[in-house]
Amino acid sequence: MTLSERDSAGGIARGSARFWRANIALFLSAFAIFASLYSVQPLLPIFAGEFGLDAAASSFSLSVTTATLAGALLLASWVADRLGRKTLMVGALLVTAALGMILPFVPNWPWLLAVRSGLGLSLSGLPAIAMVYLAEEMESDALGFSMGLYIGGTALGGMAGRLLVGIVADWTGWRFALELLGMTILVIALLFVWLLPTPQNSARTPLSGREFVFRLRLQFNDPGLPWLFATSFLLMGAFVTLYNYTGFRLSGAPYGMSHSAISLIFLVYAWGTVSSTYAGELSNRFGRRRVLLVTVAVMLGGLLLTLLPWVVAIIGGLAVVSVGFFAAHGIASAWVTRRAPVGRAQASALYLFFYYVGSSVLGTLGGYAWVAFGWPGVAGLTGMALVAALLVALRLSVLPPLPVAEKPVTPPAGV
Repeated sequence: MTLSERDSAGGIARGSARFWRANIALFLSAFAIFASLYSVQPLLPIFAGEFGLDAAASSFSLSVTTATLAGALLLASWVADRLGRKTLMVGALLVTAALGMILPFVPNWPWLLAVRSGLGLSLSGLPAIAMVYLAEEMESDALGFSMGLYIGGTALGGMAGRLLVGIVADWTGWRFALELLGMTILVIALLFVWLLPTPQNSARTPLSGREFVFRLRLQFNDPGLPWLFATSFLLMGAFVTLYNYTGFRLSGAPYGMSHSAISLIFLVYAWGTVSSTYAGELSNRFGRRRVLLVTVAVMLGGLLLTLLPWVVAIIGGLAVVSVGFFAAHGIASAWVTRRAPVGRAQASALYLFFYYVGSSVLGTLGGYAWVAFGWPGVAGLTGMALVAALLVALRLSVLPPLPVAEKPVTPPAGV
């Protein structure tokens, strides 16, 4: 059977024209979404200076986006069943581009926060749906490559958004930098509309509101999933907090680094993307329980390095933290889908919900720690979060194994 015949018979065949169109479209969309989400992180010291804010208040520009994104993610997959996968993703990209191009024209800080909150809502329409699209549309032997490429797009977008916006802002100002990003996302959105094949295998039986809520609640009956949700909250919160306030530390005395130079620090993300690739292999060899413990311990080691006063040690510590974080995140997120016998989409959505809530809560608290105590305060807060994550990992290491088979669970009447 030829590739085109396999395509017409069902799933998208690896190597076919539709395969490459879908992969390029979703890679670009992942790049755009995560570049938009994290583009303000290197701008926090600039916002503080221009709008007369302290570090905690300037961090709201990221925290409000991740907070609204967290809540909207829980509903995105439910809405997609009604609007259609491609329709929701296209809408998300177009609205994200529009808001991104409006953002540079805001007259004051409250308006900036309002637009960034709207971005959190629009951004939610893609991460929750893209992986579902791949799982439904790709043939089994094409899925692994496609998932890996999509995740690579999220990592590259997060890094490039921080890096390029920070550098451009240093030369032309933050407003032009964000306008340029918004126009780039618009181009990507138009390419996405043209490239992405119309889904052929989307779910035909959307969940009712009652069953959707039931499946969310069901995840908390598992002895392991709530601990994995706690892991996502603590690890992401610690990770974002360290990066949020490194810019304030290195732009001040005695370092006095430019915003361009500080933005280059985000290149250490590359080490994290490498570690996430090998984390699955290591967990298969040594067990995910042991590897999760080690990766959290690695993050703690990197944090200790940042306490040293030398720039090389600070950047090296962030690189070590990134290695541990991405590996731990890869293990924990995969573990969630394996432990959820019913409602895996809802289990994944809850994992991401706590992931972004951790970013918002600890990322903001880190600002108050910075204002009160400087870097030792930031390190103390993130250190407590990582110690708590280590204790959670120890709890997960004695978790009873998942039963071999689970009967499907249906919601009782009246739920």
